[in-house]
Amino acid sequence: MEERPWHKCYDESVRVNVPYEEMPVPDFLTRTAAKYPERDAILFMNARIKYAEYKDHADRMATALTELGVKKGDKVAIHSPTIPQAAIAFQAASALGAVVVLTNPLYTPREIKHQWNDAEVKIAITMDFLWDQKVRGMRDELTAEKFIICSIPEYLKFPLNLLAPIKLKKAEPALYAKIGKEREVYKFKDLIKSSAATPPKVDIAMDDLAVLQYTGGTTGVSKGAMLSHRNLSVNVQQIDEWFTTADKGGEVVMGCLPIFHVFGMTVNMNWTIYAGGACVFQANPRDIPSVLKGLSKHKVTIFPAVPNLFNAINNFPGVENFDLKSLKICVSGSAPITDEVLQTFEALSDSVIIEGFGMSETSPVATCNPIQRARKIGMVGIPVSDTEAKVVDVDDPSQEKPLGEEGELILRGPQVMQGYWKRPDETAKTIRDGWLHTGDLAIMDEDGFFKIVGRIKDMINCSGLKVYPDEVDGVLGAHEKILEAATIGIPDEKRGETVKSFIVTHPGVSMTVEEVEAFARENLAAYKVPREIEFIEELPKSTVLKVLRRELRDMELAKRGAGA
Repeated sequence: MEERPWHKCYDESVRVNVPYEEMPVPDFLTRTAAKYPERDAILFMNARIKYAEYKDHADRMATALTELGVKKGDKVAIHSPTIPQAAIAFQAASALGAVVVLTNPLYTPREIKHQWNDAEVKIAITMDFLWDQKVRGMRDELTAEKFIICSIPEYLKFPLNLLAPIKLKKAEPALYAKIGKEREVYKFKDLIKSSAATPPKVDIAMDDLAVLQYTGGTTGVSKGAMLSHRNLSVNVQQIDEWFTTADKGGEVVMGCLPIFHVFGMTVNMNWTIYAGGACVFQANPRDIPSVLKGLSKHKVTIFPAVPNLFNAINNFPGVENFDLKSLKICVSGSAPITDEVLQTFEALSDSVIIEGFGMSETSPVATCNPIQRARKIGMVGIPVSDTEAKVVDVDDPSQEKPLGEEGELILRGPQVMQGYWKRPDETAKTIRDGWLHTGDLAIMDEDGFFKIVGRIKDMINCSGLKVYPDEVDGVLGAHEKILEAATIGIPDEKRGETVKSFIVTHPGVSMTVEEVEAFARENLAAYKVPREIEFIEELPKSTVLKVLRRELRDMELAKRGAGA
């Protein structure tokens, strides 16, 4: 790769080109379990799963899947929060050369049906309560022929294994359900107990399909990004190269980002296995007291999260009573993090937060700030090893934009997906001349650092002037009374679109529209100042606490339609 401006900003030990191991994903666990059988791998509530047990249970599940008819290339859905069974099932299916379809447990039956049937899922691994509430009623409409049922208490130790079902049944909706005998329905733990740890040896090539990572459908119909073993393995090794201060084998990772999310899958699960570390599985990242207890109790050293989670921790009453000083590396992604949130969390923990950028289509990590050399706050860093990036004209991608001018960010590297499952037209639109078109608007500075200024589809066009919601949110979020803000464009007869911001204030704090407007006018050009402001109790968020602007737009348009 020819010299790029960002190469001089790499940490000293980071190589521009990495000699990657030709190692399919399931081989990570095989190697680490052989080397460190008694080392902690998964920490989940009061359960500790060591690498030897992790490998043994993955082998037993692989044997069970084989006996249920799973062959190389078959699609296996995993539909659960971050619990040990999800990771064990992932490793088992991967070792058989099956293709894993990770499914968000918050999906509605309609979304589950679309994803599983689109992927041609053969076997689905789901939760007892999800089976009861969502899946059982539509099983005859699914391509899935057999179902494996997990239960949160299965891997817990005494006394939680007895107490948890009582508490989980009382949740709203319930998080535990008893499952009786049903046609082609099997219990996860029963299969582990009854199956030998002798799965067939399957020859897996690096370019074989490993995962169908669905894009979530926040911008339209959910599409399956085809990620190969090479994509996933290389990205894990790129991360390993980047984490220059990590003590390989001695790190404890906080697993708030769920395994069904591409970042959680790659960093929390696969990189941790590759590095021989331990991961604290957090089934509910919105449970801030539990997150804080986990960070403190397990002396977590690496914390991948999103800005809203850092912000929630900063504002949790009594956060100062938790010891967060073990943290070394915190990685923030999915949205810009404000200076206030970053500085407050770093003061609490003595750690450093580095921002990065990635997407389902890049396995996901594409850019990141350096760990040791100077980072640039507010920027998503520089391309990782063997990765190229540039900013091009939105309408004419052959034209690269000058430094400091915004355009579409496009990427090229070994972690970029093979394409979209069964969607050649969408693939052709997204991957052009070997470059992945991200749909994100960015600028690049003289050192090769990139700043995301918004999504092309989120950009608000006010009388021909561009307004980026992230910029408005960042300004509003700096006000001492505002906890969170989310900005959208709404139809306007005169301007085409105009700016509306939804505001969540700190608990117990009152604020007026006039205060928001005055603060915005002080800090934003006149055309960027919100013309409409609405106070709401909570912003709609995804399972990884990413603000869902589309839901706000849909809600607003429905309200306006009803008013009309």
